[in-house]
Amino acid sequence: MTNSTPRALLEGQPVLVVIDIQGGELAADDELPSIPLMPGYDDRLASAPALIQQARACHIPIVFFQEAHRRDLVDFGRELDGVEGIHLLEGDPGTDIATSIGMRPDDYFIRKRRYSCFFGTEFEILLKGLKAETLILIGGHTDVCVHYTFVDAHQHDYFCRVVEDCVAGSSLEAHEAALRAMEYLQTGARRSTKEVLAAFSDRATVR
Repeated sequence: MTNSTPRALLEGQPVLVVIDIQGGELAADDELPSIPLMPGYDDRLASAPALIQQARACHIPIVFFQEAHRRDLVDFGRELDGVEGIHLLEGDPGTDIATSIGMRPDDYFIRKRRYSCFFGTEFEILLKGLKAETLILIGGHTDVCVHYTFVDAHQHDYFCRVVEDCVAGSSLEAHEAALRAMEYLQTGARRSTKEVLAAFSDRATVR
């Protein structure tokens, strides 16, 4: 039996989670393999600055994540056993958070070594401090870091929303499959930038 009560886009305290919107994906050595990107990857993330700016204006917390690996590769683990090559090494310019999204020095920032934002990080402690109830996810990859973070958040009983036109995957097929999988876990999880901007604005109006 499914829950017959529709959930609001924002249930309780929302937090915008910006996952791995970084300056690039190539390793320091151009001959090393990188990671696959779906066509139009960067274009799909174009609304991130607007979402971040609106969240700031509406006093909604924002948490920025950066995937980064030590240069001796010690923390990659099994990550290199699949399609992905060496990528996002500490000190490489492409590992930095993209300047275009407007992260500030005093923003909440967490570096992670694995895919999920929850795995081996202080994210859960921060969310408890923020009294978070709804997590709004943007960034990449839809089928990897976004999806795995969504699943972990779901299992921690957070309401989860993925801004489907502000995430990008390793391929179009993987991107769409991941969105369907997230919607399977929480009906109404897939939302548009337009919907989320309006919900942020409405929340600010009733504060």
